[in-house]
This record gives sequence, C-alpha cells and structure tokens, in this order.
Amino acid sequence: MKKILYVSLLTLCMLLTGCNTGSDATAQSEKVEGDFKAHFIDVGQGDATLFTVEEEGEETVILFDTGDWQGDEVVPYLESQGISAIDLVIISHPDADHIGQLSKVLDYFAVDEVWMSGNESTSNTYQTAMENILSQDVGYHEPRTGEEYELGPVELEVLYPGDISGDVNEESVSVRLAYEQISFVLTGDAGVEEEKEMMETNSLNSTFLHLGHHGSKTSTDPAFVDAVQPQTAIYSAGEDNTYGHPSPEVIDLLHDKNIESYGTDVDGTIVITTDGESYSIETEMDSDRSASNRGDKQTEAKAEETPDGPDNPSSVEEETKEGSCIDLNRASEEDLTEIIHIGEERAAQIIDARPFDSLEDIENINGLGPSRIADIESEGYICGF
Repeated sequence: MKKILYVSLLTLCMLLTGCNTGSDATAQSEKVEGDFKAHFIDVGQGDATLFTVEEEGEETVILFDTGDWQGDEVVPYLESQGISAIDLVIISHPDADHIGQLSKVLDYFAVDEVWMSGNESTSNTYQTAMENILSQDVGYHEPRTGEEYELGPVELEVLYPGDISGDVNEESVSVRLAYEQISFVLTGDAGVEEEKEMMETNSLNSTFLHLGHHGSKTSTDPAFVDAVQPQTAIYSAGEDNTYGHPSPEVIDLLHDKNIESYGTDVDGTIVITTDGESYSIETEMDSDRSASNRGDKQTEAKAEETPDGPDNPSSVEEETKEGSCIDLNRASEEDLTEIIHIGEERAAQIIDARPFDSLEDIENINGLGPSRIADIESEGYICGF
C-alpha cells in the first residue's frame, strides 16, 4: 500500500491565508498527472535526488548527489525510470555519502555536465570520480552564488557557495530548482551559518525544502525555514542510523511550524509529481511507517542521542570496535592508534584519506609500506572490507 498526499496550491492559499482567488476552486483528482517528477531516492545514510521532466518530446534529467560509496542503489533506480542520459549531475560536496556512486553513474549513463564546489578530497571515491570525469570528457563547472541557468523548462539558481576555503561540508553547492510554480531548495550538508548567508543574498521561498545534513540540528535554522516557507520538508537518512538523524529538535521545529515532513528512513523513496501548479507525493512505504508516525519514532529514540557531527565517515567520532575489530572507515582517531604502526599522526592521515576500498589502500599513508601493512593484517584488528 502506497501513501499519496495531494496538495493544491490554490486550496492552500484559500485555507491558510484566506486569499481571494477570483474564482471557485475546482475539484481535483487525488493524484496529480504531471510531466515533472522529483525522486528522493532511498540510498540509506546518503543523498541522491533525481529530477525529470518531459516537454515537447525532450526529457531533462538532473541528479543532485549520488548516494554513499558503499551502496549500489542509484544506477538501478535510474534504469528503472528509463533514464539513459543525464543533462546535469550536481555534487553538493565530495563526502563519500554524497559523491559515493558518481563513478558508477558516469560508467552507465551519458552525462553532459557535472557541477562540484571545487573543494577536494583525498579519498579514493573522489579521486576515481574526478578521473572518470576527465577521461570521459564530461563538462565540469564550479558554480557560485547568484548564477542562474535554464535547463529545458527547469530554472536553476545557485544559492551557495560564493567562494571556497576548504570547508567541505559547510561549502556545499546549494540550489533552488523551479518548475513553473513549484520549487525546491537543496543545501547538501551546509550548516546554519551558511543558511544565514543564503538568506542575505537570495530569495528562498519554495514549495519544498530538502533538509540540510540529513535533518541534523547542525542545519535547518528556524530563520532559514521561515525564509524558505516550505509546504513540505524532506530529509534523506538511513533507517536506525548511528548519527541520530534526523534530530528530534528539527522534527519538532517543523511540527511547531505545521510543516509536514517525509524521510527516506521511514518512507523509503519519495516521489513528487507536479504539473507546475499542483503536486502529489507518493511514498514507497505503507502509511503506518510514514509521516504520521514520525513523531512517535523520534520520542522513542535513545535518550543520549549520537552527537550531530558531520556524517562523513572521515570525521565521525563514534565507537566502532566490536571486541577487537576496528573499522578503518569509521573508527575514531583514538581507536585507530590501537593498531600497530598507527600513531596519532598516521591516524589523522587515515581519517583525512577515507574511505578505503581495501586494507592495501592505506599504502598511500606516510610510512605505511607493504611490510607494515602485512603486520597490521596479521594483527587481526581490521574489519569492514
């Protein structure tokens, strides 16, 4: 059983503001038939959003982020939607849960252009993706605040960053995407300070807000929500994730402002269909797991919520050992130093270079040659590969 929410902008105007429409509202069908679709793909603890629209026989396809590096959901989902070519891929930032499956996307589909912030990463995932972009002669652009584009019937406005300084999460590429009267704001992992900067330089009012940083309290400032004035908020997070996403504070904020929320952790993939004026929302999961019960799930969360740090595995300080097992891609600096030949300096280098696809990949860390890697392997602490 699928849950469908129908919203008419005209009806909302009448109910919420009492505006004079000049004519009687006509009856609408439960599900909107429209040419534009937004797919918030369930990729676990990561982000991937697909926008498609067909006009006069021409299809426009935009992909915002590409899921986690350990996942394999994006390509099959795009194939299931009949996608063969992508006009634009926007990578908000090079963390492995946002750029993760870009290389697979580039291998399977004809991609015209890729946007990135310009901030770099030493991770294999990022390096491989950049090599693919260069080898396939894909267009590449680093967008900046205030730039505006038209892609078929879709209007794109860049909200952030104005420039970059190396703050990978905070300087996420953020955009406002509009199709006629329906619009979306997406901000990657940008934080509350960056949201305030967006408010100073852009008009943000939009129908939908994709919550920053998977619904973490490091994003979604109340003033920012007021500036966007969304009718619906959507977040992308993994079910029972260890980061406590979405934060109960954020869900409570949306509830207090009467903004309905959806999340991939409880709703699965979320698809919005619009004709440019009205829209419907279809979720993958049945209604008893969707938005109506989200508040209950949040109140049942563990009393001591996992701190909302960046969700990039390279910067999460969490306990990852089970017995004597240490996951190189998730362990804290303190845990890493328990491995033979790994002191504080090398632990910091490992964290900066994550994720790794195999133990041999740490050979790029200063002083970790084949013999020391053999020692590490024989010690038997490493897991996750």
